Amino acid sequence: MASQAQHTDYDLLVVGGGINGCGIARDAAGRGYSVCLAEMNDLASGTSSWSTKLIHGGLRYLEFYEFRLVREALSERELLWSIAPHIIRPLRFVLPHSKGLRPRWLLRLGLFLYDHLGGRKLLPATRTLDLRKDPTGEPLKPGFSTAFEYSDCWVDDARLVALNARDAADRGAEINTRTQVVAARREGDIWHATLRDTDTGATRDVTARLMVNAAGPWVDRLLESALKRNDARNVRLVQGSHIVVRKLFDHDRAYIFQNADGRIVFAIPYERDFTLIGTTDRDYEGDPADVAATEEEILYLASAASEYFKTPIKRDDVVWTYSGVRPLFDDGASKAQEATRDYVLKLDTGAGGADHAPLVNIFGGKITTYRRLAFSVLEQVESVLGAMGKPWTRAAPLPGGDFPTTGFEDLVRDLQTAHPDLAAGLVHRLARNYGTRARAILEGARTTEDLGRHFGADLYEREVAYLMDQEWARSAEDVLWRRSKLGLHLSQNQADALGQWMRDRYSETTSSRDTRRA
Repeated sequence: MASQAQHTDYDLLVVGGGINGCGIARDAAGRGYSVCLAEMNDLASGTSSWSTKLIHGGLRYLEFYEFRLVREALSERELLWSIAPHIIRPLRFVLPHSKGLRPRWLLRLGLFLYDHLGGRKLLPATRTLDLRKDPTGEPLKPGFSTAFEYSDCWVDDARLVALNARDAADRGAEINTRTQVVAARREGDIWHATLRDTDTGATRDVTARLMVNAAGPWVDRLLESALKRNDARNVRLVQGSHIVVRKLFDHDRAYIFQNADGRIVFAIPYERDFTLIGTTDRDYEGDPADVAATEEEILYLASAASEYFKTPIKRDDVVWTYSGVRPLFDDGASKAQEATRDYVLKLDTGAGGADHAPLVNIFGGKITTYRRLAFSVLEQVESVLGAMGKPWTRAAPLPGGDFPTTGFEDLVRDLQTAHPDLAAGLVHRLARNYGTRARAILEGARTTEDLGRHFGADLYEREVAYLMDQEWARSAEDVLWRRSKLGLHLSQNQADALGQWMRDRYSETTSSRDTRRA
């Protein structure tokens, strides 16, 4: 085995716990490589939890002739749906035709390509809607009479990251959250890295045969700080912000709106009671950790959506905002929205070539193509470390996704039958978050009292303990805004109480573990 050929702790050291890093760790571990992943914060705490939550081909990328990227992304939609049918589901998008913007023939042509580029099989094709008769026309201004409806998929982005990490760990990878790579150096064909626990300050040194820089918005910063590379100028940071308002419509379809400035805005059903509106595209300067939706962006999104909805969206209607930084490969585009969403991989073997420890740097990418990106990275890993197991991620379900693609409602019925006295909404949410692994959370529960302490909304102790034990959750923010979006439903006092309970439990668990080791 490759991990036995060199005296190192790991074959791969993966830096970054976003979707790319966790996807790479999963693929590599499944092939038999020994893997250590280091994430300086929580899983998906950067770009990967602040997306528009879509598995999509990128309809608007066709205008920039990114046919390869769109084809690859479209081919991944149904594949990802098949391996994670609990956190990914089909979603129909309504694109109203607006006079004076893109003509109907151009929209039809784009949607024809969209339907046929990616091997669509299960998702329904595009159709034309009469908004004067279709329910999706009711929330819109009366001037919109025609729309085109097409298919893409919705995803819980942060849960997609957590499930990739969980599967990587189940296959042998070591997942370290709140662990920063503070130094890394080559010694011949081996990497020597220093990892620092960001909570305790404790450090440890590890060795690896290859390092993967999947740090997202921090990819250049890692090259500068840990590797002392002052020439790192590879990514263009582009800010994307979203607003959340109370539910604007009752149907289960989403909207995609054209704007006079050439940009598009989505309005998507969100967390049962809300509508998500986004996103923006603007260049960003500064620390990605400090990004926040600006007042200008909030008003822009509200105004853009108000061009279409009968009821205008006011600033006071916004109940939550979030913003993230996309680490796009800097291709020199004049506008942020024109910069490529494709990914670029660069294999760096240093001045010594094949005799120096290899580094794979990842620039750009989008959540839809993370599995293909991981596959491409593993091709580069194999080229320098030697091949181990065969490619395997096309058909292997993510944790909880081991049920038929179209069988989600059957899973919900099975869980409800097994737990008839639990609220249907709770059972449905647990099925949507955890798939078949919801059975582990609900095992033996006849009533909510069996689920332990109630923290608010439909969040109970049993679920939080599962997230701490199985998905690396350490804080209330991890649970309420990444492993779920229940933060929209809990008060600040309830969130504080949850955080205190988690700190106490973590302290008790750590103390008990230390005692057993002693």
